[in-house]
Amino acid sequence: MFDIKGNGAMAGSEDYYGILGVTKSASQEEIKKAYRKLAMKYHPDHSKGDKSAEEQFKKISEAYAVLSDKEKRKQYDTFGSTGFQQRFTQEDIFRGFDFGDVLKEFGFGGSFFSNKGKRKTSTFSFNTGDPYSNFFNSAQTQPAKGQDLIYELPLSLYDVYNGTTKTISLNRGGQMEKISVKIPKGMITGKKLRLTGKGDASPYGGPSGDLFIQSKVIEHPVFGIEGNDLFVNQDINLSDSLLGTQIKIPSLDGKELTLKIPPCTKHQTKLRLSGRGMPIMNENKNGDMYVRIMVNIPKELTKQQKKAVQKLAETGL
Repeated sequence: MFDIKGNGAMAGSEDYYGILGVTKSASQEEIKKAYRKLAMKYHPDHSKGDKSAEEQFKKISEAYAVLSDKEKRKQYDTFGSTGFQQRFTQEDIFRGFDFGDVLKEFGFGGSFFSNKGKRKTSTFSFNTGDPYSNFFNSAQTQPAKGQDLIYELPLSLYDVYNGTTKTISLNRGGQMEKISVKIPKGMITGKKLRLTGKGDASPYGGPSGDLFIQSKVIEHPVFGIEGNDLFVNQDINLSDSLLGTQIKIPSLDGKELTLKIPPCTKHQTKLRLSGRGMPIMNENKNGDMYVRIMVNIPKELTKQQKKAVQKLAETGL
């Protein structure tokens, strides 16, 4: 039985040059010659049911489908094996590749499939419905998708905290296009939105690729951010750190938050305000806010302060 299941790319990264035993600088004639030699060896008409040979035949055919096509080979050389297979499914790889005519040229007894995808002459055996035939037939009728694009969008903390709508300008097909993008709450740095069909046009006449909007949060003068947690520094006097106090903390929603400072709080102690951080994208909850207490130590003391500290020293403080 010789068939291909599914429409995804073959598992793992494939070194197409290595599979055919040619160098990256090989000419089209050298690639064709290498494939013909391997096809003669692994073709199922010759391997007589050897499953490992059939698998190898699939691999060399995939390699030849890519390297014999000028545009696909260019994409493979540009993005490398892993990058290429992330962009191209098996249907993309075999699209425009006339499998039957290629093997007929190499002397394997005629074309495998008619234009309707039906089997002609071959010693292959097929599952019901000829899945291998259907695979190549569908591959020839569905042009490859265009390349996906990534647009890095600068956002303020307020944008990410509250959600917003942005308009971006994108050069598509030589023309500037304005696209409105709804930014959800919690779209912190690195998060992406997918806009279907807004990427590059297909070089094969297929559907356009997708556009991914990737967030880049702009540095804020007051708040720091790590993941969905916010960080803010708050200065207090030495006496407040010793005796304890209550302070007001700003927030991104415009409200002041009250934070209790316990007695004897040390310099750079971090206190947490649970659920007062950034919204978590697509979830109905927030991260936390951490307030770093910065105890102010005066550069010099007044006479009155010095006397007071001396009295404290007498108590053993």
